[in-house]
Amino acid sequence: MRAKTVHIVGAGLAGSEAAWQLASRGVKVIIHEMRPLKSSPAHRTDKSAELVCSNSLRSDDYTNSAIGLLHQEMRLASSLIMEAADTTKVPAGGALAVDRDGFSQYIDSKLHNHPLIEFITEEITELPMPPTPFIIAAGPLASQSLTQSILAHIGQASLNFFDAIAPVVYKDSIDFNIAWYQSRYDKGEKFDYINCPMSKEQYYAFVAALLEAEKTEFHDFEKASYFDGCLPIEVMAERGKDTLLFGPMKPVGLTNPHAPQIKPYAVVQLRQDNKEDTLRNIVGFQTKMKYGEQERIFRTIPGLENARFARLGGIHKNTFIKSPILLDDYLRLKTAPHISFAGQITGCEGYVESAATGLLAGYFNACFALNQEIYLPPKTTALGAIWQHLRDDTSIDDYQPMNVNFGLFPTIAGEITTNGKFKKIKGQERKEAYCKRALADIIPWIQKIRPI
Repeated sequence: MRAKTVHIVGAGLAGSEAAWQLASRGVKVIIHEMRPLKSSPAHRTDKSAELVCSNSLRSDDYTNSAIGLLHQEMRLASSLIMEAADTTKVPAGGALAVDRDGFSQYIDSKLHNHPLIEFITEEITELPMPPTPFIIAAGPLASQSLTQSILAHIGQASLNFFDAIAPVVYKDSIDFNIAWYQSRYDKGEKFDYINCPMSKEQYYAFVAALLEAEKTEFHDFEKASYFDGCLPIEVMAERGKDTLLFGPMKPVGLTNPHAPQIKPYAVVQLRQDNKEDTLRNIVGFQTKMKYGEQERIFRTIPGLENARFARLGGIHKNTFIKSPILLDDYLRLKTAPHISFAGQITGCEGYVESAATGLLAGYFNACFALNQEIYLPPKTTALGAIWQHLRDDTSIDDYQPMNVNFGLFPTIAGEITTNGKFKKIKGQERKEAYCKRALADIIPWIQKIRPI
């Protein structure tokens, strides 16, 4: 007889979503969370699904954006993470940004108040023995003991990369005689972003300071390998003095109302970080600089001379496994099928992608617990594309964390027009075609997997 209780290690985004999917299907869940007994270098609270790097879940446009499409597919699949995001969202133009604390509090309350979900505060230090089903959703910040246990089981089939966190400032410490409100190209609402302009001289002095700043040092045996989507700002600067002008400090689509005739050479943007809009996240400014250097250098940004920091940037090591060779179609260890993995530790990248793997792992484990047929997500969908990435990456030696993107989807080359001719589609039209096809294909799958 199948077990009717599933254990989950970690109450991050993946673990929280997995628990919700299981409990919604009538399966009892026990969540093992080590906080507040023990914390990680990046966490601040003991709440479930704490956002530690950014409060942005990226674009919410599901007509031409892969991440926006994933948002919509997860909404259709009754995702707790998306429910919380929609409930606690804050202005961010076309992006879906949330009140960081409100988002976590909402999820934490929903989980603790569900009659089928139980929390146990403890650190799981070893992979559990069979037959009790466990989902390892401890995330890339899993404790050292658990990480060592995983490594001992899977051998050398794992990699490490480093992730950096951006600083957050109090909005009332920003000088609005210099800074101004505006979204790039005026997309979204006016107050979504605060902009701090730099002249050419100020920009290159800033870059020089970044390059000369004292940084966090690593042990000799640690190789600093970063995920490209979250490079420390000083690492970007090391790639070329103009690199930041084409990244987080690009000046395009903005006009300084204090000096409308003068085009800023570079612009630093700050995005709303909480619902009350008392905190602002410096966009793209994740860093490994030491705290004193951050305060000194970031206060050279015009408008931030007197900035007060609610949180300074930081760096932590993330661990992920080579999922394509270790996991089966249902995200279970091939050598220990009572253990599943979910979240960034599988090799997905991003908050929403992490939650998506939790959704899948929760659904798969519910089917096993209830002895129900499993339906795999269509490969033409965003959920299916992530699942496919975890299953059969073609370059396993170079397997790296991946955000959802249209390159993971089956190719759409063109379409047959009404007069029977083949028409190539590209650019924006192709993105829209991917989204249209995915939303059409996800509906039948959702209908099959809905809780009975």
